[in-house]
Amino acid sequence: MSASADQSNFPTMIIPRGTEIKLNSHGQLSIKTPGNLVIQNSGNYSEIESTNGSIRIEENVTVEAVSVRAGQACFIQGTLTAWKVHAKKITLEDRAKAFIMLQESESLELSKSARLVGNFANEKELFLMMGKFTGQLKELPGTVDMGSPTPLAEGRTPQIATSDADHLRAAQSLLEREVARPDLSPQESEAVREVLYALRERNLQRVSLVFRDAFRELRTPSEGIRRAQEHLEKHFAK
Repeated sequence: MSASADQSNFPTMIIPRGTEIKLNSHGQLSIKTPGNLVIQNSGNYSEIESTNGSIRIEENVTVEAVSVRAGQACFIQGTLTAWKVHAKKITLEDRAKAFIMLQESESLELSKSARLVGNFANEKELFLMMGKFTGQLKELPGTVDMGSPTPLAEGRTPQIATSDADHLRAAQSLLEREVARPDLSPQESEAVREVLYALRERNLQRVSLVFRDAFRELRTPSEGIRRAQEHLEKHFAK
């Protein structure tokens, strides 16, 4: 078989003028191209960028990347795991999966069979969410069985004794209902959440420090809020 005939069995790869391809110290590729980019092979990337065009991840392709940037759209048919995706439009097509921590886009389109996990608008949202669940994050074992409850971290002792918890349980129950009130402003809702999350984590020191100031931020405290504050005042008066 001649060399020319053998070569005809393989697709031609064209690298447009202006394309940059690099390899970092972790073995991750970084690709920056001025036009459209179609990814047909699974891989682990540092950065994927189409300066002026769109990026498409085809079906049955799994891509992991720190950053994905597209001047136009990012179309996902396969699976994408990324820390940040920036594009004018992000589209998840049939059976596509995307695990995106931070997404910056003007529009987001998901088909009925697609799945999107993450999707924070910025680092502040992410850090606030992580901060509210620090207790749960500390309790996660090295490997997690998604079908069973998360065990307590080994050696951890509860901060609340059963006999001392009546007022705290009552306050938490009341705040679980109050935080869902539609008449609360975003600032008021955040104040209630701050107390509620501290109660959920059994962080008594934080509850005692924040609950009075948090409730003072409510313009029209409801009966539920007043009762929750009474329970907390009685607990910390002991």
